[in-house]
Amino acid sequence: MSWEATPNLLPEASLGRRLLALVIDWTMCRLIAGLLSPAVIPDNTFSTLIIFYLEVCLFTIAFGASAGQRIMAIKVVTYPDQQRVKVGRIVLRTLLICLVLPAVFTNNGRPLHDHFANSQTVRERY
Repeated sequence: MSWEATPNLLPEASLGRRLLALVIDWTMCRLIAGLLSPAVIPDNTFSTLIIFYLEVCLFTIAFGASAGQRIMAIKVVTYPDQQRVKVGRIVLRTLLICLVLPAVFTNNGRPLHDHFANSQTVRERY
């Protein structure tokens, strides 16, 4: 009898879940920018993007997913072995998301920001 260790890989997150997580993150950051706008940050439009970048970077580094991704049970892992993503790759991935590169997909269906950061979004099991 053979007891080979087969990897128990998580399924890829659907496009709908990823988009909903993005909307949750953006809405949350927009509300924070609105609260900070009058006193701290004068320009509300660009401040939302900065807050979004910081939120996604910090939460993904700390928890493996942004706030919206956590709500939608999505996790960011390396591709294809599904390990924890290194900080530098998270920073690059988030920068590419802010440049709206998620709209461009590669041949295997992964967004371009995940392709460059060697990452993927998977559905988390609880």
